[in-house]
Amino acid sequence: MQGTTAAVERVFREEYGRLIASLVRRFGDIDIAEEAAGEALVVALEKWPASGVPPNPGGWLTTTAGNRAIDRIRREKQREAKHQAALMHVDDTPHEHTGPVEDDRLRLLFTCCHPALAPEARIALTLRLLGGLTVAQIAQAFLVPEVTMAQRITRAKKKIAAAKVPYRVPEAADLPERLGGVLAVLFLVFNEGYLATGDGDPVRAELTGEVIRLTRVLRRLLPEEPEVAGLLGLVLLTEARREARVRNGQLVPLGEQDRAGWDRTLIAEGHDLVRECLAINLPGRYQILAAINAVHTDAATASDTDWSQVVALYDQLTRLDPSPIVALNRAVAVAELDGPKVALALIDRLPLTGYHAWQVARADMLRRLGRTGEAKEAYDAAIAATQNSAERAYLSRKRGELV
Repeated sequence: MQGTTAAVERVFREEYGRLIASLVRRFGDIDIAEEAAGEALVVALEKWPASGVPPNPGGWLTTTAGNRAIDRIRREKQREAKHQAALMHVDDTPHEHTGPVEDDRLRLLFTCCHPALAPEARIALTLRLLGGLTVAQIAQAFLVPEVTMAQRITRAKKKIAAAKVPYRVPEAADLPERLGGVLAVLFLVFNEGYLATGDGDPVRAELTGEVIRLTRVLRRLLPEEPEVAGLLGLVLLTEARREARVRNGQLVPLGEQDRAGWDRTLIAEGHDLVRECLAINLPGRYQILAAINAVHTDAATASDTDWSQVVALYDQLTRLDPSPIVALNRAVAVAELDGPKVALALIDRLPLTGYHAWQVARADMLRRLGRTGEAKEAYDAAIAATQNSAERAYLSRKRGELV
């Protein structure tokens, strides 16, 4: 029974984005889509332990959720207009122009990333609807109370409904001005999959895979846009290291990973994209991040990494994005060139005390400097600030090694 329940929850998590996107297209209402998906999960938890997981669990969930949504709309007499719309859409054929591509999840992504919504609301809504994260998990990622995040998501959905935000991919002429927000959200969703919030799977391959799929669709839409190529190269080069990222339940940092486990096909494709961006010579944030990852994946061993090139690329990125996060990553690279003392001085100046990666970097520098007592305190702070189970296990081991 427990094994089946776990299988149901895993399937639901993997299919959630596709399910919600399909329901939103059919019924034009995010709340109805979410409620119908939740009801389908309850039915699956009731039936699958006895009957087994069906051969096409995603299709089963979509059909069940669709039927539940129609039943609900029929029951609500005050929503007669939506009842008629639902009956018209039962055949899954859109009755209005939906943009230059037919992809439910890409349409939902552009809806979530509409300029009418605040940037933090776009990210939260995408994580909720396409990523399937709980409100509590999103609140942890944003370092805000759960009730605050719930209100933020509710307001975003109401704004979409009130403003009649269209559920479609913009026309080709309108894509470039909408692109920056979409790329930013895709990158953040990928990061959530690559280092997941909460106590579930430390890496969520269905999230990283979905971001790669959506970015490939964008690449086909905008083949000459270098930042799309840059983001695709970045996520491919990062995804190439996924299998080596966790071992025995512990996070494995880049310098300790078994490079024989890296996906060389993804690395080759990522390097080709970086070279294409270099030839265009219109550098942007994602292109530079992809180039940094190309340097890492080009090194046969960690000691072969060209850290001077990494720091130079971070210098270039800082000019485009002078954020504390970029400065933190640059400081970690500086430690490999100028030593942990120089890097620690840079880290301590950053206003990131509530950010778990700042705590982790600071703990590592103190450890390398032999300041054991301070390092233990820093590791304790890092462990307390980290939700990912594999990262907590790694940090606990590193702290335990201090004498």
